[in-house]
Amino acid sequence: MSSEPTFESAQRELEQIVQRLESGETGLDEAIALWERGEELYRFCLGKLDSAQGKIEQLATRGSEALARDADPKAVPASPVRPYQPG
Repeated sequence: MSSEPTFESAQRELEQIVQRLESGETGLDEAIALWERGEELYRFCLGKLDSAQGKIEQLATRGSEALARDADPKAVPASPVRPYQPG
């Protein structure tokens, strides 16, 4: 049973595939196989990024809601700023 790669390992493998394809030293069959693997890795990485973005947005929303809930609108700052009054 193969385990799912990490984002970083998939990205490294994808970079290696791009380098091999750009070198022009692969035969047609190998190039096609590399291209297909590259597409798989691209979709995997994109899915990981989408998932991470969703989690970050969820955490940011929860943090904002907690700040709003914990804020006391009647609270006075410890050292209020006084408006400038010319002397």
